[in-house]
This record gives sequence, C-alpha cells and structure tokens, in this order.
Amino acid sequence: MIVEVTDLDAVELSAYARLTDMALRSRHEPAKGMYIAESSLVIERAVAAGHLPISFLMAPKWLESMRPVIAAACGGHDDGGDVPVYLAKEPVLQELTGFRMHRGALAAMRRPSLPQVSEVLTDARRVAVFEDVVDHTNLGAAFRACAGLGVDAVLITPRCADPLYRRSIRVSMGTVFQVPWTRIDPWPGDGPQEGVEALRSRGFAVAALALTDDAVSLVQMEADPPGKLALVLGTEGDGLRRETIAACDLTVQIPMAGGVDSLNVAAAAAVALWATRLRS
Repeated sequence: MIVEVTDLDAVELSAYARLTDMALRSRHEPAKGMYIAESSLVIERAVAAGHLPISFLMAPKWLESMRPVIAAACGGHDDGGDVPVYLAKEPVLQELTGFRMHRGALAAMRRPSLPQVSEVLTDARRVAVFEDVVDHTNLGAAFRACAGLGVDAVLITPRCADPLYRRSIRVSMGTVFQVPWTRIDPWPGDGPQEGVEALRSRGFAVAALALTDDAVSLVQMEADPPGKLALVLGTEGDGLRRETIAACDLTVQIPMAGGVDSLNVAAAAAVALWATRLRS
C-alpha cells in the first residue's frame, strides 16, 4: 500500500520520528515491540530471518529497487499489500528522522520475542558473552565478528546495549539477525543454574578475556582449544567486573605489542574468536 507522506505529524509516522535521539529510542522501541532496520541490505536480511514489517519509509527513487524486498516481506505484494510503504522527498525524510537517508530505505519491524538461554545454547559449541557493552557501534561490530567467525550463540547481560538498535544493526550489516542471541539474567549469578553456571553446567569452559596476573596467553588456548567454549568480554574501558572474572574457569589475554595493553571489545572478540575457532 503506497502512501504519499503529506503530514509529518501523522501518528503512523511516529516510529520514524527523531531517530537520532538514542535515549528516547532505546526506551521507545522495545516497549512498543519494534525496531528500525536501515538500508535495503539490512531490511533484506531481517526479512530473510523471518521478521515481519510494520511499515516502510523511503524516497520515491528507491521504490523500484526495494520492490523485491517489499514483495518478500509482504507475501508477493510489491506495493506492500496491507503494509504501508511511505514515500516522501528527501528533505521531508531528513526533517522527520533527524538525519540524511542515503542507504535506500527504513523499515519499522516487529521485534521478535527473546528466546530462553537454554534454547540458544542447544547444540552450541562456541558462545560469546558480552558484559555491559553499552556502545551500540561496538556491539554491532562484535556481532558481525561473531557471525563471520562461526559463533553459535551470543549472550548479552542485562545492562548491555540493544543489539536491535538501528546503529547496532547497521554496523553489524544485519548479521545480528543470523546469530541466535538473548539476554542472560542474572549475571554472573550465584545459583545452580544462573549466569556462568548456566554455561558450565552445559559443558562449556568459560573463559574471561581480561588483564590479570594469572591470565594465560591466547596462544596457549589456540594450541588446544576446548571442545565447548564460552568467551566472556567486558565493557569499553573498565572491562569485566571482578566478580565475573572470579566466576569464570580461567582468564585469557591477547599478547600485545607496542605498549598497547588491550583492544577495542569488537576487535578483541574477533581476534579471540578466530584463535579459538572450531577446526572441523
């Protein structure tokens, strides 16, 4: 259903208003069971993952190139069927969203329910856990590394950023849709099936990536990686909490040079996941 945008204050466009206000969006989107996908590639990957659109928004010049994606999302209706496809000139779009759209289109998507931890760990052998990573860009880059390096599941702690925030999705290039993930709560936990123990009880060696005096080199782990491994990475700057490190089975650090003590969390995740990847 093609709809020409004439009124920026229309309630049906509220999903796209003030997209640059991160604090507002982080409260607004999960509460309404939605998220915003940006660019034709990201929308295509969201649709391929089975996510359902609420509406689309784009400049008229993008409509033809977006028709296959719209058709795939809406059961063969390249005009969106009952799903609104809002069209507006670029200056109007910029006024509505707060930024210049140059990646094709936006789509308001229905946010899927988060699975249980036990569900995402079923048959998993490589797991990444991100503790309190609050930068959406870093989280998106970390998810892209996880997808590209064969991680079976991602767990994020209660205070971690939203992987389905627009910037996270964009930086991940939509790979956030292809790696099973959920929040793990409580963390690190102190009960028989909580936090770290939820991983350990399923046969995972739980390794904290941190700078401690007793940390083993990643080179050692690379030589003989565990069959089932959960790598735990911490927030920017402060790294992992002490109680998390204490709860893990071992601590691992990446050998560094040039007086540099550590890497960005997304880069560290990529290095560690590559070194400990499954060989078969």
